[in-house]
Amino acid sequence: MSNQKNPARFRSKTLTAALAFLFGSLGAHRFYLYGMRDVWGWAHIAGTLLGIPGVLLLVATQRGSIPGWALAVIGAVSVLSAFLAAIVYGLRPDAKWDGQFNAAFAGSRASRSGWTVIFVVIFSLLIGAFLLMTGLALTFQTYFESQVEAAKAISQ
Repeated sequence: MSNQKNPARFRSKTLTAALAFLFGSLGAHRFYLYGMRDVWGWAHIAGTLLGIPGVLLLVATQRGSIPGWALAVIGAVSVLSAFLAAIVYGLRPDAKWDGQFNAAFAGSRASRSGWTVIFVVIFSLLIGAFLLMTGLALTFQTYFESQVEAAKAISQ
């Protein structure tokens, strides 16, 4: 499933974090690390492809579609987990990273993270938290508006 098929290829922690940040909802970081047979990479693509029509359905129905909410949540999980992956990969110590992904290069080549990975982590945290809070705010607003409408219907 997620086995390393080619351990002789050096894997960059900075590139992995950047791929998760920029194209994580398409599974780019998973495919870079584990190859095109990675099930979780394909799950990212499927989640994103399900989430897009969900968001469009919510926009078209002014947040009133239950199937739209279900599909949008699936897409949101894919997007938010990609930002989380960028943070986790970026904050992993270089020695631990090399031990897991670059064991074949022990002693000959080592990862050296710099400021680039720190900026990727910062922006992943910033944008991921913004999207999560926006999603929660819209969800709660929709719920409370529906409760007010139901109370008005009962009182009439």
